[in-house]
Amino acid sequence: MQTVQDIMTRDVITVTPDTDITQATKILLENRINGLPVVDKNKRLVGIVCQSDMIAQQQRIPLPSLFTLLDGYITLTSAKHFEKEVQKIAATQVAQAMTADPVTVKPDTSLEEIAQLMVGKKLHTLPVVDNGELVGIVGKEDMLRTLMGRSSEA
Repeated sequence: MQTVQDIMTRDVITVTPDTDITQATKILLENRINGLPVVDKNKRLVGIVCQSDMIAQQQRIPLPSLFTLLDGYITLTSAKHFEKEVQKIAATQVAQAMTADPVTVKPDTSLEEIAQLMVGKKLHTLPVVDNGELVGIVGKEDMLRTLMGRSSEA
C-alpha cells in the first residue's frame, strides 16, 4: 500500500508570515504550484497560502446580509467572517491571507485517506508533518501521477 511518503515532494518551497503577497504570488506562478506552506522562524508550520487566497484579493468587499425584524437589523453573516474576508482582500503580507492551522497529514497516511481529504474538504495541497516538523508536501498533481503509474501497470 502506497503512502504519502512515497509520492510527496520533499524539497518544499516555503514562505514566512511576513512575506509580501506579491512575492508569494510570484513564487506560486513561477514554480507552477498551488500552495505554499507558511513557516515561522523555527521552521514550524503556521499556515498555508494558496492560489485561491490570492484570487480572493480580486473580490469586492462583501457587504453583510441584513434583514429587518421589528424595526431592528439582524446580520446573516458573522462579524468575524466579514472581518476575515475584508482582511484577505486587503492583505499585503502572507499572514493576512493565509489559512492558519491547515489540515496536515503524516508521512504514513494512505493515499486513500489523502484522496478522501482532498475531495471531501476540497483541498489541493496538504503539508506533510512528522513530529511537528514540515517534511514534505503533497498536491493533487502528485495524486494524479499515481493514477498514471497504475494505468501503465495494467
